[in-house]
Amino acid sequence: MMKKRIRISFFAAIFGLILAGCSSASSDEAIKIGSKDFTESLVVSEIYALALEDQGLNVERVPNIASSVIPQSIEKGEVDLYPEYTGTSLLTIFKLPLETDPDAVAQTIREKYEEDGVLTTLDYAEANDSAGIAIKTSVSEEYGIKTLSDLQENADQIRFASQGEFDQREDGLPGLEKVYGEFNFKSSTVYDNSLKYQVLKSDEADATPAYTTEGQLSDTEEFTILEDDKNFWPPYNLVPVVRQDVLENHPEVETIINDINKNLDTQTVIDLNAKVDIDGEDYQKVAKDYFESLN
Repeated sequence: MMKKRIRISFFAAIFGLILAGCSSASSDEAIKIGSKDFTESLVVSEIYALALEDQGLNVERVPNIASSVIPQSIEKGEVDLYPEYTGTSLLTIFKLPLETDPDAVAQTIREKYEEDGVLTTLDYAEANDSAGIAIKTSVSEEYGIKTLSDLQENADQIRFASQGEFDQREDGLPGLEKVYGEFNFKSSTVYDNSLKYQVLKSDEADATPAYTTEGQLSDTEEFTILEDDKNFWPPYNLVPVVRQDVLENHPEVETIINDINKNLDTQTVIDLNAKVDIDGEDYQKVAKDYFESLN
């Protein structure tokens, strides 16, 4: 009888060691950092990865995931953390009513992400990749156009370079006119989106739809992004989406990533995008140079 007890105790001890080893391996498992398939997301996710590695965490990079797929990827555990946008979460992922206050949007989406107990968000960055209108800086200065209200008042002096669908979409010109009044542009011509800044530089037009963190906007002598002074467009602040189990295993992740986001304002992201899209630098080098500049 005594031998049987000893044998059971021995095997129980061995089983406990195996379980402990599995638990330890789980906590050491690489944190999978995902990114969408465009420059800004690649750069920001690489900065996140470098910051985690700098604090001794094991990281696996999962880049270039389609925007339509990545929400499902993090739910399934194929990635553990990735940079999203508050406006995308609000309107596209959760299909909620429009809100324009950044704090309110951030709180709303955090509550939605946490409903199933799987995901949550960290602090959003000041960087805001929203829709907007860019204007030639020389024209902005000539007519005193700094806001969309100024543009509406001076529209008859402005040659507009559209991309076709901007004139039709409710989050384009039709929606703008409901908030700001009619834009009676001097002329409005449709151009391919990839040519819009070239069109402005060559003096074929004066203003064009834009996204507020595009790399071309780093050239402030040439281009100015107008202030959406009546908050027509929702905020699209960078916001990390993360799996809750990752934070349980590595609570330090929250502080590390939040510290990165404190420094990511719109101008910084414009400049990072410009280094890749205008200067032709590798996005990983751009991210590394930026991260090292923080230390």
